[in-house]
Amino acid sequence: MEHRRKDRRRFLPMGAAVAAVTACAVAGAVVVALGDFGDATDKDDRATLPPPARIACAKDGKLPGSGSTAQDNAMDRWIQEYQRACPSVQIAYRPVGSGAGVAQFLRQATAFGGTDSALKPDDVENSRQVCPGGRAIDLPMVGGPIAIGYNLTGVDQLVLDAETLAKIFDSEITNWADPAIRELNPGVKLPDLKIQAVHRSDDSGTTQNLNAYFSGAASQEWPYAKEKAWQAKGGHSAAGSDGVATTVADTNGAIGYFELSFAARLNIPTVKIDTGASQPVGPSPQSASAGIASAEVTGKDDDMALKFDYATKAEGAYPIVLVTYEIVCNTGNRAETLPALKSFLTYTAGEEGQRILPSIHYAPLPEKVAVRVRQVIRTLS
Repeated sequence: MEHRRKDRRRFLPMGAAVAAVTACAVAGAVVVALGDFGDATDKDDRATLPPPARIACAKDGKLPGSGSTAQDNAMDRWIQEYQRACPSVQIAYRPVGSGAGVAQFLRQATAFGGTDSALKPDDVENSRQVCPGGRAIDLPMVGGPIAIGYNLTGVDQLVLDAETLAKIFDSEITNWADPAIRELNPGVKLPDLKIQAVHRSDDSGTTQNLNAYFSGAASQEWPYAKEKAWQAKGGHSAAGSDGVATTVADTNGAIGYFELSFAARLNIPTVKIDTGASQPVGPSPQSASAGIASAEVTGKDDDMALKFDYATKAEGAYPIVLVTYEIVCNTGNRAETLPALKSFLTYTAGEEGQRILPSIHYAPLPEKVAVRVRQVIRTLS
């Protein structure tokens, strides 16, 4: 039941007029390890788009990035908006998963990486070789719920709690008619059908955040470490968030985890979580923002790593949340890519970049976090 993810790149245009430009000098061109940049936007599509966002553009340059699939749909939109306003800057983002994104950044294949979990101490130490005079830091950029999507004919409302979910993904509960599921869903006609639990085959920050949720909210049922690699028993695997989502959409009896926009795109119903609050909570940009708002900044100096309260019982707070971090050097970024890097991240962390996120099923950063991220971006060198 392995789903092979096709290789995809972000190739966006050089053309069209600049809406708002603040010149930044670029000291040459970077050799892009992710492949050639090119024009893949339909001209008719461009003609129907609203005016470009107000962005302080870099003068020119090529900016390669890779990593998290959870932020893939947000990155699509950000790159589209940025390059409409700044056509002389070309950005490529390859959604290869958080683990690969960190690895590619650490071998200097990219100018920034995307990861759904903060860098480990070993990663930070290794980054000193690619960040002369500095180190890699985590910059939270986009939040959102990890939706638990399911495909169960005739069931359009489903409530589960942390303990039951942990047992499902660890193959301890294997049938949809199990008493534990029935107890959480009185009056729902649950079929006598085998559960097909789907997890990521690649190293994934989404997986790591789900592991962290189970460890925090169902520790007795989840003995596994909070790692990017899947460790639980049984189930089926698929590559990337879209691979898991596609497998769930195509398989009656399936359940899996992925960022909410993938569920919305494929019309996959999602589980409401019984957290102990007065009402079960479903995934949405608003409920995820409520869950993220209680996060604590644990990073030091310019690092903005966050720690979440996965066992929260706050009303309206969805507990299975993640933040995708962009990995950059605090000092030692390449001169060829630094102006474009700072310009692009200033847009994504800014009010315009954050404002569009709820419309594509992501949660904006809490304002106090966003303000600090913008401050750090200005100091990158």
